[in-house]
Amino acid sequence: MNISWIEILIIIITLPSSITFLVSLINVIFNQTLRVTKLQDDYPFVSVLVPMRNEEQNIPKLLNSLSMQDYHNFEIIILDDDSNDTSYQVASSFCNKINNLQIIRGAKLPNEWLGKNWACHQLSENAKGEILIFIDADVILHPSAISTLIGYLRKFKLDALSVFPTQIMHSLGEKLVVPMMNWILLSLLPLVLVRKSKFKSLTAANGQILMFKKEVYQKIGGHTKVFNQPVEDMELAKLVKTTGHRFGTFLGGELVKCNMYKGFIDSIQGYSKNFYNGFKLNWLLFILFILVLGLSNIIPFVLVFSNFLFMLPIFFIIFNRIIVSYLSKQNIISNILLHLPQFIVFLFLAIFSVYKTKLKKNIWKGRPV
Repeated sequence: MNISWIEILIIIITLPSSITFLVSLINVIFNQTLRVTKLQDDYPFVSVLVPMRNEEQNIPKLLNSLSMQDYHNFEIIILDDDSNDTSYQVASSFCNKINNLQIIRGAKLPNEWLGKNWACHQLSENAKGEILIFIDADVILHPSAISTLIGYLRKFKLDALSVFPTQIMHSLGEKLVVPMMNWILLSLLPLVLVRKSKFKSLTAANGQILMFKKEVYQKIGGHTKVFNQPVEDMELAKLVKTTGHRFGTFLGGELVKCNMYKGFIDSIQGYSKNFYNGFKLNWLLFILFILVLGLSNIIPFVLVFSNFLFMLPIFFIIFNRIIVSYLSKQNIISNILLHLPQFIVFLFLAIFSVYKTKLKKNIWKGRPV
């Protein structure tokens, strides 16, 4: 029995598309999306820690959402990290509205430290809470978000956790780039294994929300251990697991949302600084891996009219996109219609990320990353 080259290609392409479909299926079966949890007793003092650099447009939304929390035993500390806009003044205007709000000026950035890591370290030194929540200024919280995070920490007996917020997207440019972060997360890693497995390779974290028991944060060395790491969220999560503590990762659902980037160029610049670094692979292996993922999601749609058997990987691809979009609270129809351009951008973004990282050209908010 002779097998044609195109049938061999179909078999090769169907393998990764079927694997990503199965991983996403596991993620929808063991849905790790946050759901409102009400605490009955024992309200530990929480420190909400916000590193802020040039966030004049975002910080009011975060502070308004924090002011409406149904959890009341917490402090908010904002560190202004040498902003050159009106972030400090905008945040300060909330001091009369929010009693538990403190705003501090960041110290000069030491050599070799990355800006956000230094800001978070300073915040931790000023925190009085037994629970630390590091949260980015562009995040928006549901009124029950803090209660739910503490509830999940207890429910699963965790020492730390992270949340991938539901991404708010306005422009077509954002919709071409931003959905791929959730696609990578939910197509390559069963989230339930992050908290059930002790292997640090089965780890995912998002620095937009990182929550620690303070004693655990201090035991692992906190941000001093990742002072020069561009993907510090992943490194901190791995430290939690390698020191014998329990870590969990969840989806924000309706409780944690974020409008991370503004437009296509901003999205490309933002993702490229961390995309390659997050995989911890040799650059050649990384490019090869991304090519396999990318082309297996592009070729079936290009060649389906030459051989109907390409409908098999297309079936896996479409149902994978439906599941991931559902879990991510994204528009299913939009992601299916934009599938091809998203994956073309995905390939470009991977190569661009390697290029910028290798040549040390990653700049974010005026600083090298």
